[in-house]
Amino acid sequence: MNKDHPKVNFGKTGVLLINLGTPDSTNWWDIRKYLKEFLSDRRVIEVNPFIWKIILNLFILTFRPSKTAKAYKEIWMKDVNKSPLRFYTEMQTKKLSKKIENENLIVDFAMRYGNPSIKSKIESMKKEGCEKLIIFPLYPQYASPTTATVCDEVFRVLMKMRWQPAIQIVPHYESEPLYIDALVNSINKKLSAIEWKPDLIIASYHGIPKKYFEKGDPYHCYCQKTTRLISEKFDKVKIITTFQSRFGPEEWLQPYTDKTLEKLPKEGVKKVLVVSPGFASDCVETLEEILIQGKESFEKAGGEKFDFIPCLNDNDDHIILLEHIVKRNLN
Repeated sequence: MNKDHPKVNFGKTGVLLINLGTPDSTNWWDIRKYLKEFLSDRRVIEVNPFIWKIILNLFILTFRPSKTAKAYKEIWMKDVNKSPLRFYTEMQTKKLSKKIENENLIVDFAMRYGNPSIKSKIESMKKEGCEKLIIFPLYPQYASPTTATVCDEVFRVLMKMRWQPAIQIVPHYESEPLYIDALVNSINKKLSAIEWKPDLIIASYHGIPKKYFEKGDPYHCYCQKTTRLISEKFDKVKIITTFQSRFGPEEWLQPYTDKTLEKLPKEGVKKVLVVSPGFASDCVETLEEILIQGKESFEKAGGEKFDFIPCLNDNDDHIILLEHIVKRNLN
């Protein structure tokens, strides 16, 4: 090689775990910045862009940051000054890297919205000599507003790179046996820790507008499939599927989690466990929306016992699952 040639790192493979995102802090401006990026994504909000820009900037970004900041303050991990989603994604990255132990494999993480960005991490991995990247969206059930928008951003970054690494996208894994086993184990662990038997277990997934499903998004089917596979291995308590976190006035996938929790006590279902199979890490949607708001509304409606089964987070079963999927894609 010519001695004047700039040094080029090469020969490595990068694994990039990608989660939805999180604000940098509970500060109003950080929340607003995060919401603006998230809600400006055309995959997330399929509304006329001109009309939506007016609604977003004049109304939503004026009033919603305060409400969202309050929710984040309820679940913020003050000891490390991070959101749970950020903390657990970091831990997943560290534990996965340690478990694989391959000097030619670099494991890192990025957020679709917020920091660290997908762009910054792809550029960093390229400089470290990654000639191939395995992009791993941490969404077990494919949906256009989640997995597809990760792909959109990855390819936008590649479009501006002169020398691109090869890219491989990890597909959805809603029926992966290790994933189902990990969820069943998490349910059994919770049952062994409480002194009461639930009348019902609710598998609550993040919702999407119904029109997305009608246009062909397969997300609803994948969620139902995950619940069915869990039920086939766990039959001690009935499990139903619901959908949470709807936004705006239009109809979303039903049944709604919040409405279900409000009506169950009237139907004689007084003791409930909730699990969130679609979330790789606990976050504001699980800890504030379910464990705080959901519990409050259930008990207010007459419910007697309520508990939430933590997401897989950084537990051993989850790291084994992530390792299995990564190694399968390496081969």
